[in-house]
Amino acid sequence: MTTLFTGYRLGDLVLPNRVVMAPMTRVRAAAGGLATPSMARYYAQRATAGLIVTEGVQPNLIGQSNPGTPGLHTDDQVTAWRTVTDAVHTNGGRIFAQIMHGGRVSHPDTTGMQPVGPSAVAAVGEVFTPNGRQPAPTPRALDTAEVPEHVRSYADASRRAVDAGFDGVELHGANGYLISQFLSSNANLRTDRYGGSVANRIRFAVEAVTATAEAIGADRTGIRLSPGGAFWGIEEADVANLYTALLTELSRLGLAYIHLEATIDEETLLALRRTWPGTLVMNPVLPMGPKQAGRTDADHWLGLGADLISFGRAFIANPDLVERLRTGLPIAPADEATYFEGGDNGYLTYSAYQHSA
Repeated sequence: MTTLFTGYRLGDLVLPNRVVMAPMTRVRAAAGGLATPSMARYYAQRATAGLIVTEGVQPNLIGQSNPGTPGLHTDDQVTAWRTVTDAVHTNGGRIFAQIMHGGRVSHPDTTGMQPVGPSAVAAVGEVFTPNGRQPAPTPRALDTAEVPEHVRSYADASRRAVDAGFDGVELHGANGYLISQFLSSNANLRTDRYGGSVANRIRFAVEAVTATAEAIGADRTGIRLSPGGAFWGIEEADVANLYTALLTELSRLGLAYIHLEATIDEETLLALRRTWPGTLVMNPVLPMGPKQAGRTDADHWLGLGADLISFGRAFIANPDLVERLRTGLPIAPADEATYFEGGDNGYLTYSAYQHSA
């Protein structure tokens, strides 16, 4: 019988369990987008997960969404990340880098550049900047001739990820960032080959994944998606057909996995599971929603055909989450005030469960 603690083969990796640490922005990188010794310790503490997916890593400077996030577009960044991947591997873990281009969800105060997007449509809400929260600015619409450069940025960062010792990468195609913006019907108002029809709106995602798979191997490449998600004011017309078309195209590539978020009704998600023939990682509750994922949610989705289950917030305060899930120990709450605080408080200050004498 398959359980959350049954092993699983993912490409060349043998996972000891089906628990995935979901990507979560923690803004603890040093100047220049460098990973730090604290980040190495943070991820190594959680190496009992079947697979770790890092926080979003910008593939170029203009793709940086938040201050304090790490990159994979310089040699120094590659060197810094090696301390993280070495620490995770020393502790017996497996780790993918999430490649995240923020697109319009950025600010000139963060990057020194006007953000770019599929169209000149601002995101809804305020973005983090070095000078505090500010309204999301209107991005510059990418010219058709520029789009391939941003497609390549995912592949280039993925090559650097492999050089840095990562076992693979996950492209961030969810939550209102650049790939998601191209999928959108209100952030993407283009009339060229990247906008309008479903076939055109999925094109950027397919090209970015294809370029990455060609660069590092399809079995090292995954993508995270949020069907119907409304993050940063995103809207998607004809969600079922949009994602059916996208998964149909991606199914030809032999990818490591698709990582779906529970951002739409279960019936639609199950239809997408039937469309996707490969490994499905399921994030079983709405990210940043009112409910935190637990064992019951995981078991439910394993029963519905998911192969791996991702947990986000539960991993923040529970470095030993796998053992807590296995033995039914309490899941400690995280201090939300320290999510994006920086420093080691609320980052390295959580410990494994302390059994009373």
